[in-house]
Amino acid sequence: MICLSCYKKSAKAYCPSCRKILFKGINIPDTLNFDTPVPEIFYVDPSKKKLLSVSGMQLKYSLKLQNKELQLLVNQGEYILKPIPKYHQLEIIDDLPENEHLTMQIARQVFGLKTADNALIYFQDGRPAYLTRRFDVLDNGLKLAQEDFCQLMNRSAGVNGENFKYDSSYDEMGQIFREIGTPVTEQEAFFKQILFNYLISNGDAHLKNFSLIRADQGGYRLSPAYDLLCTRLHTRVESDVALDLFEGDMDFPYYDTYGRYGTPEFLELSARLGIKESRARRFLADFTSEQKMDQVSQMVENSFLSDSSKEKYIALLKGKRTAFD
Repeated sequence: MICLSCYKKSAKAYCPSCRKILFKGINIPDTLNFDTPVPEIFYVDPSKKKLLSVSGMQLKYSLKLQNKELQLLVNQGEYILKPIPKYHQLEIIDDLPENEHLTMQIARQVFGLKTADNALIYFQDGRPAYLTRRFDVLDNGLKLAQEDFCQLMNRSAGVNGENFKYDSSYDEMGQIFREIGTPVTEQEAFFKQILFNYLISNGDAHLKNFSLIRADQGGYRLSPAYDLLCTRLHTRVESDVALDLFEGDMDFPYYDTYGRYGTPEFLELSARLGIKESRARRFLADFTSEQKMDQVSQMVENSFLSDSSKEKYIALLKGKRTAFD
């Protein structure tokens, strides 16, 4: 069998390394001790399609590791559990847990992004769920000071309207890094997350899906990446990105010609983030290399996605990759 976290060969559901990272070394089985929760079915007015959020439609449950097993809590747990959502307007919803797990593993293993620890797990009725360990909760129960970019930018539905998570740009988010004086390495990590989301067709990387954490020595750092998935698998109306790269990005010659972002737009964004052009070009070349594309394709083929989703996932990636030739 293969590990339900890292995909490596394992004699157990989770390999020793992943058990240590996820479950403090405890041999957790691949099946929870309860059935899939039965929530009400979601339905959203089609007139509000532009406000739909795949991650927002996923019900989330809180778990805690107690007595050598994962137990369901009301809140304040160590883990977040996301079952298959009951939502009529999402496509291929049975693949959603593995989509998120696979995408998070690709981000970490292929592209070297720091991500929340995660795995696939099953309910007693055999249905899969996405499991992630909260990075803001320490082993001693203390919580790290974490703020997402809606909080950092004082954005809320009450003040800024229903679309408050999307009425911004990645350039505007970058201004927060400069205002609080984070090292340029944090802007580089942020830039690489944006590039990854674009390549992987995650059109839901909005303000709440990025956070800063106060470091022990003072200052802030970008949190591990979370809520990464190929949203285009589940909704045909998804845009290429959740936010503009910067104001006026669609007026750039490449976008004006091809109707999508390419190297010129990402180099402009990197410059606005204070990243040296030589560094930005290196990131672009590395992220879009044939080696990286082959590694992603191999991980997709080895994943638990349905065959049709595997084919679509790879096709979407290759389509985005051509923008950087």
